[in-house]
Amino acid sequence: MMNMLDIAKKVLQTEADAVQALISKLDDNFTRAVDVIYSSRGRVVVTGMGKSGLVGKKIAATLASTGTPAFFMHPAEATHGDLGMVTSDDVIIAISNSGETDEIVSLMPFLKRFSVSLISMTGNRSSSLARGADVTLDISVSEEACPMGIVPTASTTATLAMGDALAIALLTRRGFREEDFAFFHPSGSLGKKLFIQVKDLMHSGEMLPLTQADASLTEAIIEISSRRLGVTAVIDDGMRVLGIVTDGDVRRGIEKWGKSFLDKKVLEVMTTNPKLIREEELAAKALAIMEKHSITSLVVADDERRIRGIIHMHDVLRQGIA
Repeated sequence: MMNMLDIAKKVLQTEADAVQALISKLDDNFTRAVDVIYSSRGRVVVTGMGKSGLVGKKIAATLASTGTPAFFMHPAEATHGDLGMVTSDDVIIAISNSGETDEIVSLMPFLKRFSVSLISMTGNRSSSLARGADVTLDISVSEEACPMGIVPTASTTATLAMGDALAIALLTRRGFREEDFAFFHPSGSLGKKLFIQVKDLMHSGEMLPLTQADASLTEAIIEISSRRLGVTAVIDDGMRVLGIVTDGDVRRGIEKWGKSFLDKKVLEVMTTNPKLIREEELAAKALAIMEKHSITSLVVADDERRIRGIIHMHDVLRQGIA
């Protein structure tokens, strides 16, 4: 019986060798491909049939998420109307390992007629696709990982790697920053870190636990318990923050004073000068402050110390910001 681990290792080694071999195939054509895409006033339209098409979808998605507008166009659908999506300002990346895929080759007269730039990714530099392209990127492999040599495996891996190389080269040339990546990924963890503000997550209005400085500790405890944030802000008549009382303060107070603790006023036990944050700050910054000072809530206030809300650590973590 064949050893399954040996088979897997051979597949991975074959595909790793295919990607490694691409390095020696890189030449001025790669630089030209980057130049063509970078200089384009349109979008990158990636096309390919079968497994090449699936890889093409991923390449288009990677380009789009890294600052190069791109989409995938199915070559068979293209000749039935989808070519209307393509303009002379666009750049086509056509993927075909053989370079003779009928659906791809049939697009070439249209592309030539309307002067659409064509970049081919093929394993056959003498193919119809390579001859008709403005730039050709060599993605040829010495063998497929499939023992029959017919199932696209190493060749699709090499194609995907070449697409990544294009995307990262363009990303670097455009000066694409972490903030730009986050802009295209607002629901990702990085996007959340860079775009979600304190005001988006803070508790405010009727949900805000507030207590006057001359109130009793019993009133403060009821406010803490009813709002379920583990804290109440202590304010004056002008809604300015004077301090806070936390559930931790209550526990420590009972340990220190016993039953007499409940007879005290809020101003006697509150924490003065609590950590504050402005509502326009990033939620990630609020989390960093809470972690640094080992606290679970931050009072949100304006420059005049007027309270705007309270943000709790759990609200930030629940958004996937960490």
